[in-house]
Amino acid sequence: MVSFKELPEEELFLAGSTACQGCPASVALRIAFKALGRNTILLVVASCTSVLQGSYPLSAIDLPLVNVLFATGGASASGVSAGVKALVKRGELEEEPNVLVWAGDGGTYDIGIQSLSGAAERETDFIYVCYNNEMYSNTGTQRSGATPLGAWTTTTPAGKIHPRKDIAQIMIAHRIPYVATVSLAYPLDFYQKMLKAKDIRGTKYIEILAPCPPGWKFPSSQMIEVSRMAVQCGMWLLYEHEDGETRFTAATKRIIEGKVKKRPVKDYLEIQGRFSQILASKEGKEAEDLLEQEVSESIRRLHGWVPEYI
Repeated sequence: MVSFKELPEEELFLAGSTACQGCPASVALRIAFKALGRNTILLVVASCTSVLQGSYPLSAIDLPLVNVLFATGGASASGVSAGVKALVKRGELEEEPNVLVWAGDGGTYDIGIQSLSGAAERETDFIYVCYNNEMYSNTGTQRSGATPLGAWTTTTPAGKIHPRKDIAQIMIAHRIPYVATVSLAYPLDFYQKMLKAKDIRGTKYIEILAPCPPGWKFPSSQMIEVSRMAVQCGMWLLYEHEDGETRFTAATKRIIEGKVKKRPVKDYLEIQGRFSQILASKEGKEAEDLLEQEVSESIRRLHGWVPEYI
């Protein structure tokens, strides 16, 4: 495992972005860029990152960058990937750059899933990162397919009544070479997985839980704490899937091995204002129990069984 001292000092995500205070995407971009380096082409699907990169002609992202439409992340990556391979073949580029798509959950779970699925089926050589803030934060905090059961959004004012999708499992079903989940509370795990994805040919999918302070209704200073709590309660499992095998990592691995006790899901729900209404209602305990069941089902699907101590 790499140490913090070994991380590259060069910053490709610069000061002066227009991100909100405590924005998880800003932290995630810094880590991803340190792993991939300067030889990277970034495609930003319509999302908060389309705004926080800065206003033309200025940019907080010191990389070649293409802003693309909501539904076109996978298709755009397919074109860029084919283009750079052709340039290398003609001798106009010495080596292929990393092709990185950066999208939110709206552009991944919902509007862009067809494009991502098509690129994966074609075995397009690129890295797709979904920074999942579990809602359409950039357009007014509406629910998405990633919004968990019971969560408040402007379009689910009484709490969402449907469970969230598991897009990482959908990508595993595409039989792509690498799928991983990461958390900003475990940055070295994130960095290592980006490094691994960089060296694998084909479609790679990495998903980041990105707690949004204004959308999730918690103080911006607690963004990392909320990220950590999600993992400790099992609401966000850290793992990687490679060569047909799933391996838990970081804190999730320690929980599965019984080295650390899983915290109740209620601990995670109570530190976010978006769950306050459902917790205070007569359906609160039922929602809490359903989310605990979701955690167990997710572990069983990935691990084959749920340890008794969880």
